[in-house]
Amino acid sequence: MYQVTAFDDLLAANEEFSATFTNAELTGRAARGLAVVTCMDSRIDPLGVFGLKPGDAKILRNAGARVTDDVLRTLVLAVTLLNVSRVLVMPHTDCGMAKVTDDDVHRLAAERGVDTRSLEFHTVPDQDAALRHDLVRIRTSPFLPQGMPVGGAIYDVRTGKILPVEL
Repeated sequence: MYQVTAFDDLLAANEEFSATFTNAELTGRAARGLAVVTCMDSRIDPLGVFGLKPGDAKILRNAGARVTDDVLRTLVLAVTLLNVSRVLVMPHTDCGMAKVTDDDVHRLAAERGVDTRSLEFHTVPDQDAALRHDLVRIRTSPFLPQGMPVGGAIYDVRTGKILPVEL
């Protein structure tokens, strides 16, 4: 008897996807020299937002579009190995990370019996200030090229438009 798994729908969808797959020639390098740091929110289509296609950019996603140590590590690799020469950080409106604090997350996890105090969640009580902080973090990193173009924008999940943020 066949056992239904939690991933059968994904495996079936992959069969359809792979039947018409056409990106085998892509190299893994960012053809447009771009890295986009954005949120994991599934309402965001980072390639579609900018009219890009697979292979054009490196997309780095995490909760809140924060420039964490891991994002910096990934940007160094992207610049050094994968043709990235510019970075755009793009958080979005209606972000769940802007609606809670780290303490809120710790408390909610504790209610489920999980101690998360060893984790930093990088919540975003002030989205504008967090974005500006993260832009400065990239621009002043000793591991990234000085003068590399670094931009910021807020993506509006209701309209699909981006609002550039200047430092």
